[in-house]
Amino acid sequence: MLGAVLALLLAGAGPASAHAALQSTDPAQNAVLPVAPQTVTLTFSEAVSLSSDSVRVLDPAGRAVDSGSPAHADGKDNTARVGLGSGLANGTYTVAWRAVSEDSHPIGGAFTFSIGAPSATTVSTTALQSAEADGLVAALYGTARTVAYAAFALLAGAAGFVLLCWPAGASRRPVQRLLMTGWVALLVSTVAVLMLRGPYERGSGIGKAFDLSLVRTTLDERIGTALAARLLLLAASGVFLSLLVGQLGLPQGAGAKAAANGGAGTAGAGRTGPGTAGAGADGDPEEAELRELERRAAERPQREARLGLGVAGLVLAVALSATWAGADHASVGIQVWLALPLGMLHLVAMALWLGGLAAMLVGLREGIGAEVADRFSKIAFGAVLVLAGTGVYQSWRGLGSRGALTGTDYGRLLLVKTGCVIAMLGVAWMSRTWLARLRATPEEAAEVVPEPVAVAAAPGPDTASETVSGAASDAAPDTGADSEDPVRRAQLARQRAARANADRDRGLTPTRAGLRRSVLVEAAVAVAVLVVTTLLTNSPPGRVAGEVAAAAANGAATTSGGTSGGTTGGAPAPQTVPGRTVELKLPYDTKGRTPNAKGTATVTLNPAGTGSNEVHLKLDGADGSPVEVPEVELAFTLPDRDLGPLTVPLTTEGTGRWTGTAQLPLAGNWVVSVVIRSSDIDQTTEIKQLKIG
Repeated sequence: MLGAVLALLLAGAGPASAHAALQSTDPAQNAVLPVAPQTVTLTFSEAVSLSSDSVRVLDPAGRAVDSGSPAHADGKDNTARVGLGSGLANGTYTVAWRAVSEDSHPIGGAFTFSIGAPSATTVSTTALQSAEADGLVAALYGTARTVAYAAFALLAGAAGFVLLCWPAGASRRPVQRLLMTGWVALLVSTVAVLMLRGPYERGSGIGKAFDLSLVRTTLDERIGTALAARLLLLAASGVFLSLLVGQLGLPQGAGAKAAANGGAGTAGAGRTGPGTAGAGADGDPEEAELRELERRAAERPQREARLGLGVAGLVLAVALSATWAGADHASVGIQVWLALPLGMLHLVAMALWLGGLAAMLVGLREGIGAEVADRFSKIAFGAVLVLAGTGVYQSWRGLGSRGALTGTDYGRLLLVKTGCVIAMLGVAWMSRTWLARLRATPEEAAEVVPEPVAVAAAPGPDTASETVSGAASDAAPDTGADSEDPVRRAQLARQRAARANADRDRGLTPTRAGLRRSVLVEAAVAVAVLVVTTLLTNSPPGRVAGEVAAAAANGAATTSGGTSGGTTGGAPAPQTVPGRTVELKLPYDTKGRTPNAKGTATVTLNPAGTGSNEVHLKLDGADGSPVEVPEVELAFTLPDRDLGPLTVPLTTEGTGRWTGTAQLPLAGNWVVSVVIRSSDIDQTTEIKQLKIG
């Protein structure tokens, strides 16, 4: 099954940039065409999946003018092309697009082009809202993904804790509940992700979650294949859990105890007759060796069961981790052959550490000994080393540059995750301190095992007195009538429960309580790590964000005119109108130490109306002189209509001076944003409102 899962998930993995970026369009963004084009073509940085409404073209009145369903141009899976109707009138047209990148993340946006001459356009919010995911659907989808990560960690980590550290824990009800909680939570969250994926991709409402056609479409995608494989693996995991509890959860040590106590019993019997007294002596080495062989023979089935279950559990854990790695950032980008196995190793190590912490909490409540805690501490240390090594590689692969660490959402989330992990390591060090104290006290280090409580099998004075004695009661022996009384039986049950709790609480010494509190804090921080991890998987890697920014700065949103008759480099500069120039001053400070880190950005527009606008951008330092910066980006967004950001391709006109053309198709309160990077690590974004119309 593992081979089948890996083959399904990795078959399409190839070298591409995680999170597709729009590289060019035909017609070009802001282009003014002499004649109407026959098609609209978009080219992306990697392969994308398309749906029936992935590309929509709207005329100035907001009517759809595209014809047919979008398809890949000339069979190239990194393109999207849709045909246009005939007889298109002059004016400004809006293209709204949405697709799914190869790493299973939905992307979307909009741009405009004009036929004949730019014009005002009225495009409704409803027509463009699918470029953004529905708020409720996005929240539920993100929550389900977070729960899936946590459930996998709980399931795999708790099972690993039982197999490697505490086999006797399989017989404890709290441990069994922990395992079932992880399995059920992973099953429910996987089904939720599968149902919500369609509405999440298309930006539709929660009602579409039960649309079976969307579910079928999702199953045809890579992430759908991963989710289906995960459901099959969960079925196998259910069988594994039943075997785990059935094999290790049986009463342990009966044969071993008999072997260990056999010599004593023989010696005791020997005292009744001279013939066996010498053979049963404790000092007989042959008798001791025989008891040791019997003990090993009695424990052999359990060892073999643990070995078989351990191999099966490892295979299932690796296969389950592949359902994430094979449909996420690791499946695309550079060095896929190395990123995929390291990504799976990262997830398994995370589960052993974080899920083991949850099992450790339950074990401390159940009175595990210092030997069990020490064994998990060593395993957790190894898992942390694996996490550190694989995490450094993933960070390098995702960031691409030092500037992306602070200049992108991916880099900032990575810093937050690193801080949380460092906090966990600090708390883990405190836990090891408490564990050292526990080992130093032999009477506290031993495992607390509740004594079995005798239960009356039949009414009678003798069995009644045994029940009362087993319950640690000071009451007088009961009669058979008392044992048959339902009230009395309930009282005896409460006494037995009280004794069990007393046995357990006697094991919770101050040292054990301190260790438990420390592990609890560590587990709480682990929840934050899982949340940040989910946000990271939903964010474009810094390497891709840098490529997109560079493409925007170089006018990558434009393309050669081809058959559409578009112009290279965007639309020609519009005619300026005297007295219609608007100037915006945006003070900026990147907090850097270079001379260009602080100053004023000046944006001027003419004629500052709907349609094509000539834009000039100036950057002046604190002393008023022009300054040069490694990167600058200018964009316009209309929040009320969910339009944008519309990036303006800029052409350098000298030090600190750029010019370009901004196509603003709608009237309203626009937001002008200027991104300024003064060094590799110093960057800021300044915004200001601009009213058009």
